[in-house]
Amino acid sequence: MRLAGSDVTCVRGGREVFAALNFAVQGGEALAVTGRNGAGKSSLLRLIAGLLAAENGSICLEGSDSQRTLGEHCHFLGHRDAIKPSLTVMENLQFWRDFLGGESGEAADVSLDGAGIGHLADLPAAYLSAGQRRRLGLARLVTVRRPVWLLDEPTAALDSHAQSLLTRFMTTHLQTGGLIVAATHDVLGIPARELRIGGAQ
Repeated sequence: MRLAGSDVTCVRGGREVFAALNFAVQGGEALAVTGRNGAGKSSLLRLIAGLLAAENGSICLEGSDSQRTLGEHCHFLGHRDAIKPSLTVMENLQFWRDFLGGESGEAADVSLDGAGIGHLADLPAAYLSAGQRRRLGLARLVTVRRPVWLLDEPTAALDSHAQSLLTRFMTTHLQTGGLIVAATHDVLGIPARELRIGGAQ
């Protein structure tokens, strides 16, 4: 499996964020997207996920199920945690499992235990700290299998123990043929090629 972008141009709010961007990442590899704030790191992830349309160029996933869109092959973990506060931790995870569909990964309770929040399964998500909310997002990654992980500042709000957990999750994903594109200012904790995006604020 290979994710590739060719001559990709992104325009948001009438402003060209980046232009003629080319990149490629194979299954089993990670790509760290770097650059200053406003350069378009998050925008690139959104383009790959299908949440934004490219002004020009193309992005494709070679060797994938042609019956599914590129976005349907992706997990997008962004700044917003996509958590419903009134639902419990377990109910949130079960909702995403049912909504996303596709190939099942770990059972929900196993995912929560692996993320270190199994003891919070029955707690309304409104009571979670920022770090616990991020851990719930990590549990979603392994509950439904998707080959492409799009991670926007994945270490944000994670303590050192949770960062080690994230590293383990990412390593396992790569070892099983998945690929990762991460927008980050920090060290990912896994081997990754760098794609630096220029641009102004």
